[in-house]
Amino acid sequence: MMRKVVLLATAATVIAGSACASLGRSVFDEPVVTFKEVKLNGIGLTGGDLDVVLSVYNPNKFDLKATQLTYQLLVDTLPLGQGALAERFIVPEKDSSTVRIPISFSYAGLGAAGRQLLQSGAVNYRVRGDVTVDTPLGNFKRPYDRTGKFTALSGATSR
Repeated sequence: MMRKVVLLATAATVIAGSACASLGRSVFDEPVVTFKEVKLNGIGLTGGDLDVVLSVYNPNKFDLKATQLTYQLLVDTLPLGQGALAERFIVPEKDSSTVRIPISFSYAGLGAAGRQLLQSGAVNYRVRGDVTVDTPLGNFKRPYDRTGKFTALSGATSR
């Protein structure tokens, strides 16, 4: 009899946990990550370091506490840099936060972007990855993928 009670209690807990997770996902709106700008930090003999500045918008009615952000930056279809930002940051409800991600690059990877910028005055980019947030409804890991165009005159625009 005791064994049946324990099994029933375990089953009820698993079902309730699954239902709460499903409910949480349905009321959680994914953050919107967009490319904002690039800042060059330094140049060396083989490459350099830059900061990519992203804007993270929270469409929810509660603060998002981000615990990790992974990223990959591509210029056209060529990878320029990737990594993970493990620093916590908070995105207030219905607001945006700016996040800086460091990228080391080689001149070989940057060459195509430079040629494209010189020829057309613009570079197509893509930033993708995922953001892990701690919400009142639990932890959620959500992907983002944005494309846009960076021009020397007006900066970045995203799609």
